[in-house]
Amino acid sequence: MLESFSEWGYTGLFLASFLSATVLPFSSEVVFTAVVWKMKLDPWACVALATAGNTLGGMTCYWLGLLGKMEWIERFLRLNREKIDKWVARLHRQGDWIAFFTFLPVVGDVIAVACGFLRCRWWIVFGFMLAGKGLRYAALLLFF
Repeated sequence: MLESFSEWGYTGLFLASFLSATVLPFSSEVVFTAVVWKMKLDPWACVALATAGNTLGGMTCYWLGLLGKMEWIERFLRLNREKIDKWVARLHRQGDWIAFFTFLPVVGDVIAVACGFLRCRWWIVFGFMLAGKGLRYAALLLFF
């Protein structure tokens, strides 16, 4: 399946990057390396497209998190509302930058959903997510 994405060139790279940033288990790095090294496509265009696709996929997870309700945390994790509100306030004051780490495998999707669930400011989440994912693909290009 991954080979078919790489055969689509830039479009396949964008789609693979988008899907890998959602909760679907998928690897955009394989497609990225295939289109850059085997198909010899413009490497920086590939970085830009992969970053755009992966960021949009991450923001999809963020928006899915927005569908969540704080009552769920209270009920299922048995935390009182006051404690939750303190953590949300702290996150908004100091921690929206955590979205930078959405590029990490496995936990990145959880971070994106949590940012939405905790109502982090979308423009800050978007900026840090874009930076983290862009640096990941640039590092992949430069070091492999």
